[in-house]
Amino acid sequence: MSRLVHVAVVSQTARNGEAGLPRRHEPDLAGLATFTLDARGRITSWSVTATRMFGHQARAVAGQDVCDVLMTGPGQRDLVNRALAEVAAGQVHTATVAGGSLGEGRFAIRWEPLDGLGGGAVVIAQRAWPQPAPGWLRDAAARIGSSLDLVKTAAEVTDAAVPGFADVAVIYVAERLLAADELTSSRVAQGAVVRRLASRQASQPADETSKLAHPSEVIVLGPDTPGCRAMATGGPVLFDSLDSETAERLSRYPHAAERAAVYTSYMAMPLIARGVVVGCAIFGRVPASPPFNQCDITLAGELASRAAVCLDNARLYDRERRTALALQQGLLPGRARIPDGLEVAHRYRPVGDSVVGGDWHDIVALPGGRAALIVGDAMGHGPEAAAVMVQLRTAAHTLAGLDLPPELMLRKLDAMAAGMAVAPFAATCVYAVLDPWSRSCVIAQAGHQPPVLVLADGTTRVLNLPPGLPLGLGEERFEASRISLPPGSVLALYTDGLVEGRTRTLDVGMAALRDALGRALTKPAASLPDTCLAVTEMPHEDAEDDMTLVLARIRS
Repeated sequence: MSRLVHVAVVSQTARNGEAGLPRRHEPDLAGLATFTLDARGRITSWSVTATRMFGHQARAVAGQDVCDVLMTGPGQRDLVNRALAEVAAGQVHTATVAGGSLGEGRFAIRWEPLDGLGGGAVVIAQRAWPQPAPGWLRDAAARIGSSLDLVKTAAEVTDAAVPGFADVAVIYVAERLLAADELTSSRVAQGAVVRRLASRQASQPADETSKLAHPSEVIVLGPDTPGCRAMATGGPVLFDSLDSETAERLSRYPHAAERAAVYTSYMAMPLIARGVVVGCAIFGRVPASPPFNQCDITLAGELASRAAVCLDNARLYDRERRTALALQQGLLPGRARIPDGLEVAHRYRPVGDSVVGGDWHDIVALPGGRAALIVGDAMGHGPEAAAVMVQLRTAAHTLAGLDLPPELMLRKLDAMAAGMAVAPFAATCVYAVLDPWSRSCVIAQAGHQPPVLVLADGTTRVLNLPPGLPLGLGEERFEASRISLPPGSVLALYTDGLVEGRTRTLDVGMAALRDALGRALTKPAASLPDTCLAVTEMPHEDAEDDMTLVLARIRS
């Protein structure tokens, strides 16, 4: 018995993979059309719904080649042959088909393997156009922009366009907009440097598509290429074959030119957001699909408008995130030169989605094998607080290098903060100078949380030091205290994000911190970096501020 191929035409929801074969008695089955084919494409059965949709009676089409009944348009016989071959190999084939005896309507058809009946497949689809609001476009509006990741957003655009609107889609973004934050101007008339962010081909896995269009590849679109013309004019460009530059570029990759040759209708659509051209989208169709027309331009314009705004939002977010990350690096100590007699570990953890905030810490090597540890905190955790702390950290690092007594160092830092030309703010700081030879440290505070001393047996003690006032208030007096550091003990400096929260009192937070430090440091082979990680990763469900922890121990 010859193998059968089962073909069905169903709803847009099913075409998007949200449903399989409809169940019997469902109300939307009136829109289904099913028929079966043997391995050579001959019709072996024809349903009542197929008669209703296509107008042919079962007795009239039985035994006929489907390409003589329905798929009579250009390229559609090749499409059927490819679909049958893929079904026989156990693969799924999808395509958007129109023309020929199908008429002006477009049908999205999904051919998928069917267990039973000696093999075969079932294909699911619906009339895709004309209709008031194509399902793929509705899906695009809901899907695109679900994240602020630039590449993922571009992939959402191509996934929405293929196969509902096109058989291939590629998204380009202006490279200068990404690398230098320069808005695209009329200079695109002399050529456009773009970065390919995403591409999608119908019935092709992602790795195969990437052979044609490598993700993140930066290329130059010449002034005569459709993509560059679309970006220069701000309007769509229809064309029926690849330009020579693109064809030459594809020829460098095995089989790429042959794969691209199947497309016979193209559209280049500019991506315009807030009046600025941010890139372009290229769409293509195979001969089995109708060439792009004016209605398609309207639909592509709606898709491009949505895509451009979402891509630009993702670009702006990426820029702000890179700025914040660069700023954060200014808050963190570089590769500190720690004296041989000391062990020091540190960790900064921003709150929530923030990547930068008001916390900062530093380690400065001093003469005689000593080291200065500094931890500071400004109110808030946004870029404003970070900008203040960048200045304070720079000043503190410079003052620490002068090897000033801790109380004098804080006094000078306070005077500098009081003269800053920023809105009023509150910043705290603790400054400790550790001396391995005397096994002691000298500490001064400016309104900061008191350090915790963890002894070798895990016992903890909150150091009772003169608190001082926060920086920027013009305080003229800060007091320093000398603390003995017993063998094996660890000094912990931290910010209030570790001990305070919306529903947690300071006493509860301090108790939790002390307990976590004691338990972590008494574990066998406990290291300071591991302890930093464990303590800062404690559950902080009500945390609303950044967290910084610095641990120091004098080597035995």
